[in-house]
Amino acid sequence: MTVSTKSPHPMSSPVGDALGEPLHAPVIDWFDEHARDLPWRRPEAGPWGVMVSEFMLQQTPVSRVLPVYEQWLARWPRPADLAADAPGEAVRAWGRLGYPRRALRLHGAAAAITERHGGDVPTDHAQLLALPGIGEYTAAAVASFAYGQRHAVLDTNVRRVFARAVTGVQYPPNATTAAERKLARALLPEDEGIAARWAAASMELGALVCTAKNETCHRCPIAAQCAWRLAGKPAHDGPPRRGQTYAGTDRQVRGRLLAVLREAHAPVPQAALDRVWHEPVQRARALDGLVADGLVEPLPGGLYRLPLT
Repeated sequence: MTVSTKSPHPMSSPVGDALGEPLHAPVIDWFDEHARDLPWRRPEAGPWGVMVSEFMLQQTPVSRVLPVYEQWLARWPRPADLAADAPGEAVRAWGRLGYPRRALRLHGAAAAITERHGGDVPTDHAQLLALPGIGEYTAAAVASFAYGQRHAVLDTNVRRVFARAVTGVQYPPNATTAAERKLARALLPEDEGIAARWAAASMELGALVCTAKNETCHRCPIAAQCAWRLAGKPAHDGPPRRGQTYAGTDRQVRGRLLAVLREAHAPVPQAALDRVWHEPVQRARALDGLVADGLVEPLPGGLYRLPLT
């Protein structure tokens, strides 16, 4: 989608008038020059490709997503293709992307799209939001990136850009707040196509330049306007930022158990699962959690498999 970088309509909000308009053109111009050529940004990806990418990219870097995304779309080029397969096959194909419940949610969304919308990803934001496994962020992202609609798309990267450039703090809160949503809506360009471009551009700026660590302000198109930089980059003084730990956690145990089941094409005995983790209480807790989440199906005789239904 090619759009002009200057909105013909003034922002309706005083905040948008004061803060949004000076940011739009520099960020979008930067995006036009520096955006990565990613498969889900190409026209041939279509809305389904955009939706698949949004599920996969949650808490997962692009480099890990790319090979799985390509294999996924080759195998299931439309929602109906995925819906016709067993949920366990989605979990198997998810591989080591992490947070495998996303695979089940994407399978559930594909089934609902097939049943309710004739196999086409709906264009309406409310219909997207009504799909299983789709929250406010994903609905807004698909509506914006796939259909060029005007929505505030607030991922971690965008929130960090807005926190620094507009609010003047180093990091956004740990969880998205009402104030952040209000600011994001106020910063949206009025023109629908430009708003969609702004959503993608501000996200890319956070991913490539205004990163969580080692931000490269000399490459930033809005460095001269950045409130945090102009204030001397004050250090974060809010609640401690949540770090992501993995080694020794239940997440690691779950990953190892799932790896055994993904690689097996027949039910797996308990003994094969017992070998992947030495601590029996944690191992049992992780396995019980996988069963409760619908990621693993227990069978008679102490056997386990990926879910068929």
